[in-house]
Amino acid sequence: LHIDLYISGCSDSDGVNMYGLDGEELWYADFIKGEGVLPLPPFVDPLSFPGAYEQAVGEQGVCKANLDVAIKAYKNPEEKI
Repeated sequence: LHIDLYISGCSDSDGVNMYGLDGEELWYADFIKGEGVLPLPPFVDPLSFPGAYEQAVGEQGVCKANLDVAIKAYKNPEEKI
């Protein structure tokens, strides 16, 4: 039994897109460098995620559009301290 994880999210200034398995990060999108990253040690058999970075960029566009709608709908209330 394995635990599969996928995270995608954004803010007005940043974004995240990551795949994981059993608590280990398998792949993530580095939006600053403009590429997908495989942070695995060199002894692991090579993996590939064809088209994953392009998909992540598209999902960030959708996320930011949804964020804009949510900010307008909720009138961006201040956080209570």
